Amino acid sequence: MKKKKSLYNLPVKVKFCKICVISNQKPNPVVEFKNNNNLKKGTNIDNSGICNACRYHELKKNIDWDERENKLLKILDKYRGKGSYDCVVPGSGGKDSGYTAHILKYKYGMNPLTVTWAPHLYTDIGWKNFESWSHVGGFDNLLFTPNGKLHRYLTQQAFLNLLHPFQPFILGQKNIGPRIALNFSIPLVIYGENTSEYGASITENFEPIMETKYFSYDEGEDIYYGGKNINQILKETTFNLNDFQAYLPIKKNEVKKKKINVFYLGYFHKWDPQEMFYYASENTGFKANNQRTEGTYSKYSSIDDKIDNFHYYTTYIKFGIGRATYDASQEVRNEKISRDEAIGLIKTYDHEFPEKYFKDFLEYVDISKKKFFGTIDKFRSPHLWEYKNNSWNLRQKIY
Repeated sequence: MKKKKSLYNLPVKVKFCKICVISNQKPNPVVEFKNNNNLKKGTNIDNSGICNACRYHELKKNIDWDERENKLLKILDKYRGKGSYDCVVPGSGGKDSGYTAHILKYKYGMNPLTVTWAPHLYTDIGWKNFESWSHVGGFDNLLFTPNGKLHRYLTQQAFLNLLHPFQPFILGQKNIGPRIALNFSIPLVIYGENTSEYGASITENFEPIMETKYFSYDEGEDIYYGGKNINQILKETTFNLNDFQAYLPIKKNEVKKKKINVFYLGYFHKWDPQEMFYYASENTGFKANNQRTEGTYSKYSSIDDKIDNFHYYTTYIKFGIGRATYDASQEVRNEKISRDEAIGLIKTYDHEFPEKYFKDFLEYVDISKKKFFGTIDKFRSPHLWEYKNNSWNLRQKIY
């Protein structure tokens, strides 16, 4: 039998984690299934066939969280009361940023400046939660809305060239905290959960500080948006370099000069998304949607942007991993649902098309329905998908 071609350097053989329901097709980095050579000495965990995120979850059980909190207190003591604001907390006012900002202010006595990189298109519930973050939670907030014309263009190009319509938002969201900290001379930035929670290298949570590679760059380094080099975009469009200022990472020498430190609160606090939801609901007025999100069964995760649904739908097309898989994997790790329950939810919702905001999406990126589906099909990897009986089907499913 002829070997099926794999796109995006994904493993041709699809494997599913023994504990949760994520597959080895998850990129950035590709989920690893291997033994515990990435774990610290003294942890006896059989990790064969287990994904990074689940291995990290096991590691969290052995962490002394009181000791971690003491480390946090020592760090905060260095910054507390130094300036009008003593830290920057990036976020949208969702459950995670709501928890982070509130506990820093009301438990640890910090005075955070909350900073929001605006969604592409606010949902009604997203805007209400954003307002509640300030009005109920009691925070100063800086809402930064990037150049709308450029943002639409970059989102369009990211969809057409990468099938990744959320890329411009993600890059802006990563940069906005450190950039505002630089501009306001606030040397401390605190994000919520660590990327190890979602399958990044476990070693990234051995230290609390975020690596500068995530928000800074070397001068002269090529920077890409929507699959194109900035210089290429400048040649092809009427945009100028000043239009990109909000998108650009900080130069590494500026980070060093201003002594900007970026931390994950998730290093110091045991992160549990459902518990953060309960906390934010009680303390910052955060509310779940009144209906489940298309593509999944949940009502409270990533509900502020109409484009969000298409981000998860495109990951389903490219990697065979939809929104229900992401949500269910997290809840299995946190022992909220069983693996069998997760598989049932994936079977029911993972493939669901985000119809509710489809018209809004097409108008926003200025493409036709025909162009949308033509682009979608172009990015289906042959090792994952087959066209049979007039429809596309995943070759290998967990159910």
